[in-house]
Amino acid sequence: MSADAIKLLRPKVFDKSKWMQLPRDVVIGHDVLPQLPAVCEDLKLGSSALLVSGKGTMKLAGNSVMSIMAGSCRVTPFLAEEISVTVIKEGEKAAKGVDFLIGVGGGRVIDTAKIVSYNLDLPFISVPTAASHDGIASARASVPMAEGHSSLEAEPPIAIVADTGIIATAPHRLLAAGCADVISNYTAILDWELAHRVKGEPVSEYAIALSKMTAEILVKDAPLIKPHQEQSAWLVIKALVSSGVAMSIAGSSRPASGGEHKFSHALDRLAPGKALHGESCGIGTIISMYLHGGDWRGIRTSLKNIGAPTTPAEVGIDDSVAVEALLMAKTIRPERFTIFDMGITRESAENLIQMLYRE
Repeated sequence: MSADAIKLLRPKVFDKSKWMQLPRDVVIGHDVLPQLPAVCEDLKLGSSALLVSGKGTMKLAGNSVMSIMAGSCRVTPFLAEEISVTVIKEGEKAAKGVDFLIGVGGGRVIDTAKIVSYNLDLPFISVPTAASHDGIASARASVPMAEGHSSLEAEPPIAIVADTGIIATAPHRLLAAGCADVISNYTAILDWELAHRVKGEPVSEYAIALSKMTAEILVKDAPLIKPHQEQSAWLVIKALVSSGVAMSIAGSSRPASGGEHKFSHALDRLAPGKALHGESCGIGTIISMYLHGGDWRGIRTSLKNIGAPTTPAEVGIDDSVAVEALLMAKTIRPERFTIFDMGITRESAENLIQMLYRE
């Protein structure tokens, strides 16, 4: 009898699988909103949509989108002036029966559309009016809770239509914050690699490579990021989309969120409304890069060139509050190991904040 007939062990089969959801159509450029009907047709999205926007962004771009879509799709507007559990539930009611969603606005509007589409299993198109963070392209959404902002799994956009003419008119502070959010990828991947070495956390080399390349491009092109210029908006939007794609490849926000983001969320709790998300991430990136032994001065110079803040004082936050945020960072998402979880003492936290002001 052949030994093959009495084998007890089933041969191993390579069955590793992963579901990656990436934007299928990305349109970036001047006056691209009129291309929305063609995008919807290309993706076969259907004949009815809920347009999520805010009052200001409705005037800026939402009304134009409704006019552009009128000939091919029935569009119902929904105003989301804030992102909250209540607004999300109202959005879900408004979206019942539609084929897809369109989010027209900044981070809060896009995140609201993203969560509603996730909960209802509907596709959505991201139409950003500002480039303040990488949420315009990612599968994560930030929602304010009683204990601070919470990062939730959500629906990544099936398409992104970014009009650089509109984005260039937004306050430069928003664009600079978006740049800082992307530059923070540098330390996010260093923290991810640290967690791999110390905790055995799996990493994605592809996601790391894309995330790092995206940050490097913005650091290299920092002198080109100027207020109210479409070229600047184009560069930043491309980088934000790439950062979002890196997160989709990784299946988490790891390639774009490390200790610097934990520091940012701590600042949100201790000094709500003071700093934009990307601004506090940029400050945290300088500190994290210093702890990793990297070129923290180079990061700081790039942020200054872009016009992003590099100290707590520049965003109206007391140094003592920033110290507390550094100490609190390890309590934010404790399952996510970073260099800020390595035992920073109060004295070292104080020295790290003072380091930010050093020439």
